[in-house]
Amino acid sequence: MGQFFYANSPDGFDIDDRALTHLRIVIYAKLRRNESFGFSWDNTQGPGVERISVWLNASVPLRFSFASGEPLAVNRSWLEQLTQSADTPAGLYLSPEPSTSRAL
Repeated sequence: MGQFFYANSPDGFDIDDRALTHLRIVIYAKLRRNESFGFSWDNTQGPGVERISVWLNASVPLRFSFASGEPLAVNRSWLEQLTQSADTPAGLYLSPEPSTSRAL
């Protein structure tokens, strides 16, 4: 289980390493193009489900911390799905990995 750190918060949000790998690629691509966007995900730690949303732009410090030291294979279909959601007015939403995978 990795962690996503937003702004200068010392507390990270737990996100599976595989999902975090894909999110990092999509987020870096958007920020490299100087595009600001929203990012939302469902936090299932603790009782119930909490929807978390943050605004991402190049001036906000971000950190991705992975539990695994090994690079993970990338699912091209999932990258495309996440990128498409990031390009909508609702912003990037961490959706489940599609069952069909086209590895990179």
